[in-house]
Amino acid sequence: MAEAAGLGSLSPGLRAMFSLLTPNESSFQRVEDVPRYVEQASPFFIGLMVLELVVGMLTSGDPIYTVSDGITSVSCGMISRLPQLFMRGCELTAYMFVWEHFRLVDLAWDSAWTWWIAFLGVDLGYYWLHRAAHEVSFMWAAHQVHHSSEQYNLTTALRQSLTQQFTSWMFYLPLALIAPPSFFAVHIQLNLLYQFWIHTELIRDLGPLEWILNTPKHHRVHHGRNIYCLDKNYGGILIIWDRLFGTFAPETDKVVYGLVFPIKTFEMVHVQLHYYLYLWKRSKTYTKISNKLSTFFKGPSWAPGKPRLGDYKLVPKVTGKEIPYNPSWSLPLQAYVVVHFLLVLWTYHDLFQKKMILSQFTILGMTAYILLTLTALGYIIDQRPTASVLEMLRCGVLMAMQRYTHVKPLPLPLAVPTEAFVSLSLLFWALQSFSQLTGIKKKNV
Repeated sequence: MAEAAGLGSLSPGLRAMFSLLTPNESSFQRVEDVPRYVEQASPFFIGLMVLELVVGMLTSGDPIYTVSDGITSVSCGMISRLPQLFMRGCELTAYMFVWEHFRLVDLAWDSAWTWWIAFLGVDLGYYWLHRAAHEVSFMWAAHQVHHSSEQYNLTTALRQSLTQQFTSWMFYLPLALIAPPSFFAVHIQLNLLYQFWIHTELIRDLGPLEWILNTPKHHRVHHGRNIYCLDKNYGGILIIWDRLFGTFAPETDKVVYGLVFPIKTFEMVHVQLHYYLYLWKRSKTYTKISNKLSTFFKGPSWAPGKPRLGDYKLVPKVTGKEIPYNPSWSLPLQAYVVVHFLLVLWTYHDLFQKKMILSQFTILGMTAYILLTLTALGYIIDQRPTASVLEMLRCGVLMAMQRYTHVKPLPLPLAVPTEAFVSLSLLFWALQSFSQLTGIKKKNV
């Protein structure tokens, strides 16, 4: 009883991050009553990232995060949620349809047994979704976003795919035959939140818990591009599924993170969509229809004459001395990108807060602005030649939005300095663009 009381004294939001909510406090009769645990978790995301940053600096003396990688990861997380502005999530919509038309039983909504069945069902569904996302190329095209960082920290957990949600729904439909949608709505969120804190190198080993739970130690292996790490440790909360189905691998050699062929860019649209274009181009090199289809439905490493999942011998070997891609750029430019990223994050948060009262046209326009901003900042980080023109246009759009009140004003002490900063930004990038244009003309003379 004392342990239960101690657990209950902790914030439910914090306990949700570790899937420590009890059945009594997280069982609901209606989907509409289920809290939005993920939306409410933002303060805990930020708090845990700050804690990781401080502890990492104190223990190693080196920063755990880089501006370029961290902003790219958070940007991907922001983009992954944008479809929710226009429609209900595919997973919950499909689940509710199957439940309403095809369910086999009516389990009691206030039973702890129903809660635990849903917990296990969601986690098992996630295991097979995650495994398919690695073993089917068109699904890997979505999931590779999450693996594209060569860093491994809590920001990596936020590097989510825009498109994975359009295929993930099918893996939870068997559970919809027996478990009420309200329980699915709870556990699909808790499963996602649990996986946030395991993206860290600071926690090395959790002792006996390593046998049952997915932990930072197990998930580091999953993110590795070492041969022994590939296609291993798919579990969400529980690692028992990997042990049962033969996909478990312990952490041994130093893990080198990222894709087997690193993409070497921080531009958000490329990170999200490049693999689809790669699959399309690759399929066009084959003449047989079967090979064209296999390009999309077999493993990412598949080739004609190879096994379904391809040949790991063709994967580049790692030495453990690989250095993550992190091109140098000036500190003032990093500060500039951070400030503008915080401004778009403010707009993004306000958009989700007001989505029920805004017109579809306004939501569409603000979504376009968010995408434009994240793309432009990625161009700056990548130091692309066209970054100055794109950023000049973006600053002009931001000034117009501020003038016509489509952007929530900042607190009064910050409002005037921010408007001045945006105006100076526009002027700076206009001069940069003019300088580039005159330079090109001189070369052509």
